Amino acid sequence: MSIITSIPYFSEEQLTGLGLTTHEVIDSIEALILSGDKQNAWSAPKAVIQPGDGRYMMAALAAADEPSVLAVKTVILNPRNPEQGLPLINGLVTLLDSHSGLPIAILDGNWITAVRTAGLSATAARHMANKDASVIAFIGCGVQANSHLQAFSTLFPLEKVQLFGRGRMNIERLGAKAAELSLPSVACNTAEEAVTGADIVISSVTHTGGVAPFLDADWLKPGAFAAITDLAVPWIKQSFSALDQVIIDDMAQEAAMPNKLMPPDYVTGDLSQLVLGKLKGRNRDCDRNAFVFRGHAMGDLALSALVYQRTLMRSD
Repeated sequence: MSIITSIPYFSEEQLTGLGLTTHEVIDSIEALILSGDKQNAWSAPKAVIQPGDGRYMMAALAAADEPSVLAVKTVILNPRNPEQGLPLINGLVTLLDSHSGLPIAILDGNWITAVRTAGLSATAARHMANKDASVIAFIGCGVQANSHLQAFSTLFPLEKVQLFGRGRMNIERLGAKAAELSLPSVACNTAEEAVTGADIVISSVTHTGGVAPFLDADWLKPGAFAAITDLAVPWIKQSFSALDQVIIDDMAQEAAMPNKLMPPDYVTGDLSQLVLGKLKGRNRDCDRNAFVFRGHAMGDLALSALVYQRTLMRSD
């Protein structure tokens, strides 16, 4: 293999233009989890640096032999970015050939994070949520909420969207997105109002520090499913004891992290166990279930590899 002298970069616009479907993203995540079970794919716990000034720096690493790709995602959250007209979170994904180590491509990390996160939630929801879920609630109405609304609208017969967030502009944008999907939406005055009566709850409150937990899992109706993407920071941890099942993204990663998502006794298992059929996602229609996750490098790799393969197909 010759040495690469020019590494292609794929922007958010280019990645969006690939037209990947939610089902393709879910299938890619599940296929990679199956490869990991066969020792053909691997991931490491994420590495985190928090300088103490509000910044959050993270790196995630995963690799596979088929396809032959290693992905490293690096992300920085800086609460002062919006003051400079920048997104709160920025990042990149670097792809290498997992055998030779030669660089393959660089991808916009913001797009990968948004679509991957929604893909992980959707993968869990396919196993854990009731199939006839029609009311979805969003606690936090930013980037993640938009990607989740797009993904979940293709999986479930949604009829209503309930919104609660801190920014009026974000709420209006998410309401407009719902309207594009022919879904009526209502902006709620409180988080409890938004969660009440919802079949699916998406929690994506950006962690900027200083916000006391305000979400109570006991608000979830019988049969509800919650996808909690924000490290469960805004949730009252003790309230998770009210749930019938709590799944996290990766038990090995959780064991290596100093700050646990919640008390370990509340955790039923992880996403790999769901996909591999070692756990049932839902035992009864009335069960209240949650998927709580900090981000799984396998998800970044699965989506990045899918993107790279799609670009190769288009270039042929």
